[in-house]
Amino acid sequence: MKKVKLGDTVSIHCTGRLEDGQIFENTEGGEPFEFEVGSPEIIPGLSEAVLGMSEGEEKEVILPPEKAYGPRDERLIREIPLNALSENIKPELGMVLGLVVETESGQMQIPGQVINVGEESFTLDLNPPLAGKTLHFKIRLVKIHDEPSMIIQP
Repeated sequence: MKKVKLGDTVSIHCTGRLEDGQIFENTEGGEPFEFEVGSPEIIPGLSEAVLGMSEGEEKEVILPPEKAYGPRDERLIREIPLNALSENIKPELGMVLGLVVETESGQMQIPGQVINVGEESFTLDLNPPLAGKTLHFKIRLVKIHDEPSMIIQP
């Protein structure tokens, strides 16, 4: 029976819960989540969890922050003057805004959540929403996708 290895593309159904039982992700009843095992776009603990699984197999895993979205970083909380926003944007608690930063490869937008609004400034938390949290996943491996067929032409 075929087992998942690094570099495979897989489809899974999963339910993700926080330690208090709150569900933050549930693909059951919808489209399965498809990803390449080991891809940097996937949290490391999820890739590690599916390694060695076979189609139809289920498992439950607990991922500490280091294997998920990392620890919270207080340096990613920024105080921003209200006059830095265009006039038609009024920040509200919980709102997600994009902070545009200059990088060597051009501009990049980082999403952040408004966590405080004052008279002259607001506070933006640029940490991923699940940073610092231990995540509980129930995983069912739906499919290990076959390698893409290669066509060699003369």
